[in-house]
Amino acid sequence: AELKKASKRLTCHKRYKIQKKIREHHRKVRKEAKKRGRKKPKKDPGVPSAAPFKEELLREAEQRKQRLEELKQKQKLNRQKEHEKKRKLEAKKNAAKIKEKTEGKESSGKSKAKTNKLLDKNSKKSFCRELKKVIEASDVVLEVLDARDPMGCRCPQLEQAITCSGGDKKLMLVLNKIDLVPKENLEKWLNYLKKEFPTVAFKSATLMKDRTMPEQFTKRRARVDLSRTTECFGSKCLLKLLQDHGKTQNKAIQVGVVGFPNVGKSSIINSLKGVRACNVGLARGVTKSMQIVHIDKQTKMLDSPSIIADPSNNALALALRSIIDTEESDSAAVLEGVDAILNHSSKQQVMMHYSIPDFRNTEEFLTLLAQKRGMLKKGGVPDVENIAKILLCDWTGARVRYHSEPPGSERPPPYLTGDKIAEMQECFNLKSLEIENNNTVQALKNLSPASSIIFQSAGMTNGTIEETKVIEEASEWENLETSKEGEEEEEDFTESDDDDQDDVEEEMDESKVQITRKAKLGKRQTSPANSEKQIAESEHPNSLSLSLDKTADEDDAYDFNTDYV
Repeated sequence: AELKKASKRLTCHKRYKIQKKIREHHRKVRKEAKKRGRKKPKKDPGVPSAAPFKEELLREAEQRKQRLEELKQKQKLNRQKEHEKKRKLEAKKNAAKIKEKTEGKESSGKSKAKTNKLLDKNSKKSFCRELKKVIEASDVVLEVLDARDPMGCRCPQLEQAITCSGGDKKLMLVLNKIDLVPKENLEKWLNYLKKEFPTVAFKSATLMKDRTMPEQFTKRRARVDLSRTTECFGSKCLLKLLQDHGKTQNKAIQVGVVGFPNVGKSSIINSLKGVRACNVGLARGVTKSMQIVHIDKQTKMLDSPSIIADPSNNALALALRSIIDTEESDSAAVLEGVDAILNHSSKQQVMMHYSIPDFRNTEEFLTLLAQKRGMLKKGGVPDVENIAKILLCDWTGARVRYHSEPPGSERPPPYLTGDKIAEMQECFNLKSLEIENNNTVQALKNLSPASSIIFQSAGMTNGTIEETKVIEEASEWENLETSKEGEEEEEDFTESDDDDQDDVEEEMDESKVQITRKAKLGKRQTSPANSEKQIAESEHPNSLSLSLDKTADEDDAYDFNTDYV
């Protein structure tokens, strides 16, 4: 009995200890819950029995539950349908892949034909094809020239093709962007060019209303110099010349607008029409096919893609006149173009324009410009590649003002004889044209020669008009297809050691090419007066680029000609 009593006491003591531990645990949980601010969710007391309209409230609650269940069921059905569609699409894709594998070469040939059709619009051959259509269809061809470098915008192949075509086809020169050039220089160019072809001084309006876009999208918040953009000069003169020529021919004439990229072909058509009829942009090669714009009953304007510069041209012509996408192009080609521009322009005026101190070469100039404009990479390294692309866009666009002098010798090209010049100037009233050109020049704001950079032109740029002479670059789609075919063929074969050796040799050749390009950019910048010496040195490849005869004192001597205020 005593033992039983003792055991009961022990069990009671154990129970007490366990209960105490449980209480302490609950207290801790409550304290933590208070600190966190969490409270137990209150139970829904439901509708009290004394509440009015109790039955209606319960019905509404039941209806809500039914609606939620119906929505859930609909969502499930929709999910099932989507899964079924995906399964069907996957089954179709798998079936198509099996068919392609069975067909083999036939299916690959069809896919190549489709990709070629898509790429044909952006290819250089299609540009030449469309340009030839415009030249053949037009009665009068307008060759648009940039007033900053008119000689560099002329294409001898185009002029020869039009003058030697026969018939009543006429060629006129339109000197665009005349607001970016001093008046004295503009008058010199007009006097020089009118001896060969009838020339019209023109300034196109860049901000045009687009009928397709609503007014709320056309409004701009930023302030724009409207005197420089909206006003158009020379449009009345050009329209009058074309209308008079149409009256002499007693028929409706078609006028083709032709020129190198970023010269202002589409903007001239827009300014004549008074509405944005053609697409315009800072990027090169926006117009990719022939576009017909009706100005009135007697005149049709034919917009054409730009002339493709021949790869045999010098670096300056390729930088300013070729169809280069600066975002996708190679950085080495862009740097070579910037180097050519700086070599052909006045060094002191470039320093004044960009407010940059003296620089030795192109890389130093680009680093200084990137530091000034805040274009830096990680670690404060100047972004030379992007600043070079921006500089190229500025020089091809209308941001930089520069001018070139007309050549001293007034000899026309060999394809222009006296008889052909007389044929081109036959049906136009040259006296009235000269008077109206003088009026447009006087109406412009006087631009001081000091504000524009002196530029040395490289002469006419050769262009490819015939489709057969175009050298197409390998497109990315073709490279992808060839790589895929190569992978399929190499699945059954192992790579040999000879192939590895060939790849190593190719990498070594590419590294050598990059080193030579960098060496070209490292050459010292010179003014336009010293550019003739550089050309003479380039003709002798065996001659050394550095002059070893000079002493160290002469090299380190300070040049006082570089001083500027």
